Amino acid sequence: MFRKNETAARSGLTLATVGVVQFLVSLDLSVVNLGLPEIASGLGFGGVDVTWVIHAYALAFGGLLLLGGKLADRHGRRRVLLGGLCLFALASLLGGFAQEQGQLIAARAAQGVGAAALAPAALAILTVSFPSGRARARAFGVWSAMNAAGGALGVLVGGVLTEYAGWRWVMWVNVPMAVLAVVLAWWGVAADPPVARHARPDVLGAVLGTAGMTALVYGIVGTDQHGWMSPVTLGALVAASVLLVAFAVVQRITTRDAVLPLALFRLRTVSGANAYNLLLGAAMASAFYFMSLYLQDVLGYGPALAGLMLLPFALGVVAGSFLAIRLGSRMPARSLLIWGGLLTAAGFAWFGRIGADGTFLADVLGPSLVTSIGFGLCLGPVVATATVGVDERYSGVASGVLSTSRQLGASLGLAVLGTAAAARAGGSAGGSTDVDALTGGYALGFTLGAVLLGLAVLVAALVLPRATGRTSSRSTTSRSTTSRKEHHHRDHSNP
Repeated sequence: MFRKNETAARSGLTLATVGVVQFLVSLDLSVVNLGLPEIASGLGFGGVDVTWVIHAYALAFGGLLLLGGKLADRHGRRRVLLGGLCLFALASLLGGFAQEQGQLIAARAAQGVGAAALAPAALAILTVSFPSGRARARAFGVWSAMNAAGGALGVLVGGVLTEYAGWRWVMWVNVPMAVLAVVLAWWGVAADPPVARHARPDVLGAVLGTAGMTALVYGIVGTDQHGWMSPVTLGALVAASVLLVAFAVVQRITTRDAVLPLALFRLRTVSGANAYNLLLGAAMASAFYFMSLYLQDVLGYGPALAGLMLLPFALGVVAGSFLAIRLGSRMPARSLLIWGGLLTAAGFAWFGRIGADGTFLADVLGPSLVTSIGFGLCLGPVVATATVGVDERYSGVASGVLSTSRQLGASLGLAVLGTAAAARAGGSAGGSTDVDALTGGYALGFTLGAVLLGLAVLVAALVLPRATGRTSSRSTTSRSTTSRKEHHHRDHSNP
């Protein structure tokens, strides 16, 4: 009985650790946005230069996620998590004290490096700690709720801190949460068993993969300044294509410990869930962007009040996440992804009917609740599905791939849908003074988001196996156990 209680307590601490870490990562992705005008004024950023406060983080985070997942597998998930948290806390502290533009940009880049280590490590810990059954559904439901709460509350917290405490607190707010996560991880996450390293690290693959992903993210996020057809954007995308093709070739032929074993994608759960995740991330990142702009630029609310009005969205995702927990023991994950995606698409289509003379109650609250509940229904299942059937030795890599698909989807969604909205508005989607044109641009962005979600539903229906769900998750442990027994008889690049 004592051992059972001790195990339950350890599992609870592990879940709390991962929940705090995911809340921290999601919060940081959105908390800085509303502080950008004050940051520009305080440190003397000119024009679009202040966007590098966002881009520096995105480049480091998106470019290093795959490597972060591999390091977690090779050097220990707990160790990489603790290292990433310490770096993230230090960078947040120093960023708040920045006196020059370069200091803040460097701090944001360091935050991205830390997040690229801790995010896949935390998700891998969750995958390994809760391999099957109802506990797995509950764990990923809590993870998805914390992810949503961090993203939505980041907008509120960023607005309130910027308006009443100053922009430096959008950096400092991360420090106590990171310290709490370190304490929880130290006591609540079991140390990893020794890792048997039968091959040397794939240094060339790490360099090519990191450079390729960084160039890809740079090309995408830079479209707000340079445009899609500019030499800068095209050059970055061409370079990314060459580097990533070379990376894939190296991963296929290397005799070293591959950064990304390509055999992972033979699993339909992995390939299908990541495609779904990319489309879901593209739609949802643009949802926060268009909602906050509509509330401020069209309805005329201030940053703090606009952030408060996004709270129902966060609560809806939490409700959807806990509904997914209850349904997860009765319905396959594939079904939750289909129905959750359809509900989210319906919410986006409803958002697509917004008007210049709208109100919060009529044009924002209703579609926010429909969209967020649908998002909550599919957020946990897509993460759980992406790691079904993956050997425990590759849990960090699989988590890194999933985090990468979400980050890449978010960047692509903001860039492509933002460009479409700006074109419909007749200029900059956030800078036009024509309220009707702005509203038309935001409505188009929401409608295109509904189309992306429809594509995600098709992926779930056509790619994911029908058995994806409870049975698959139960078999993960037995497959992992068998694969560990056969470890010495298998090629190291085959998951």
